Amino acid sequence: MFLLVVYNVRVHNQHLLPMSGATLLCSNHQSNLDPIVIGCISPRRLNFLAKKGLFKFPMGMILRTLDCISIDRTGMGIGGMKETLRRLKKKQPILIFPEGQRSWDGNLLPLMNGFVALVKRVPTKIVPIGIEGAHDAWPRGAKYPRPGQVQVVVGQPIDHAEIVGLSDEEITQLLFDRMRECLLEARRHYHHVG
Repeated sequence: MFLLVVYNVRVHNQHLLPMSGATLLCSNHQSNLDPIVIGCISPRRLNFLAKKGLFKFPMGMILRTLDCISIDRTGMGIGGMKETLRRLKKKQPILIFPEGQRSWDGNLLPLMNGFVALVKRVPTKIVPIGIEGAHDAWPRGAKYPRPGQVQVVVGQPIDHAEIVGLSDEEITQLLFDRMRECLLEARRHYHHVG
């Protein structure tokens, strides 16, 4: 309700979010609002990845309560990789931000390919997501968020069969292209409403 009122969150193609099975939700990362927004729009309880440095007091208490997976910012880290694989094998949904950091200007950054090792080991649906407006509401470097509007576009899931035989670079490029399409559509909705 808070997100609906303060950020006028609008979700497009929410029906494309898989209701079961191993799922990797892959979103662009504009602000600290992103995991909250996607967590609220998902019909399933999500598993979150969080960089190791955030697991300090007081943020660490919240992350541990949410059962977040700690990852090394320079890569997945062996512990984070094993735990993420374990949860995917249990057919759980996991939210990642494959850019590896929040964008400074709201645009999509090149993707880190750490996720490829996951989807090659466990048959997983990869769901591209585009968020627009979160950067304006809470840009990187700002202490506090401000009211605004946020548009979220869920893209057509990439089925495991689509990536069989592709190289790591091809899989990463495929996801980048799908995420960019979602972001551009979210921008069209954002500017239409604005």
